[in-house]
Amino acid sequence: MELQGKTALITGGSKGIGRAIAEQMLHKGMNVGITGRSMTSLNSVTDELKAKYGDKIIAFEADVRDYSAQQSAVSDLVSKFGSLDVVIANAGVGHFAPIDEMTHDQWNDIIDINLTGVFNTVKATVEPIKQSQGYIITIASLAGTNFFAKGSAYNASKFGLVGFTQAIMLDLRQYGVKVSTIMPGSVSTYFNDHTPSEEDAWKIQPEDIAELTMDILNMNPRTLPSKIEVRPSRPGGK
Repeated sequence: MELQGKTALITGGSKGIGRAIAEQMLHKGMNVGITGRSMTSLNSVTDELKAKYGDKIIAFEADVRDYSAQQSAVSDLVSKFGSLDVVIANAGVGHFAPIDEMTHDQWNDIIDINLTGVFNTVKATVEPIKQSQGYIITIASLAGTNFFAKGSAYNASKFGLVGFTQAIMLDLRQYGVKVSTIMPGSVSTYFNDHTPSEEDAWKIQPEDIAELTMDILNMNPRTLPSKIEVRPSRPGGK
């Protein structure tokens, strides 16, 4: 894909992996729309990135659980930049507890954001992506193939997300649309209220996932890396 001038939508784009991908795309000359639930956080990021890259970035307060909000963001983004070429479904949350302690609210929050939220994002973007013969990338997790204690809800959402992504990849290939999922291991982000520090230096960094994303987009169009696992080289910094 020739990236210069192309337009991307990134959910959960105000921090962590989403923010890193947004900056890498802007650096390559792309237009970027980011979404999130906090306009304060979104404005902070867009102000910082506009100072470096100009008006190539726009933010939308749009919860992925709200399909109409996703539709509105997509409509406004296409109106501003003329097309939609790349979708990064990145928004996600985590609650971890044994099943006898997991609450209905925690379960619903994870499934609604991590799985149904991606469905909403894809449904809201699929027609313009078909028109541009663009690319959809979901950010899953190694938890989508490796189960663990206290991870029933998170595992269910990420196993489901991997399956969903692989199925829509088959649905959309006939339109020239490419679909991939990235499954990271431990990443140094603010996920689950964690604050990154020097102790996280052994982990995958958000900019590493951003670089991988750009590598996927730059792949020869005859080749589709449909599912990619990525993990720290040395777990726990050993």
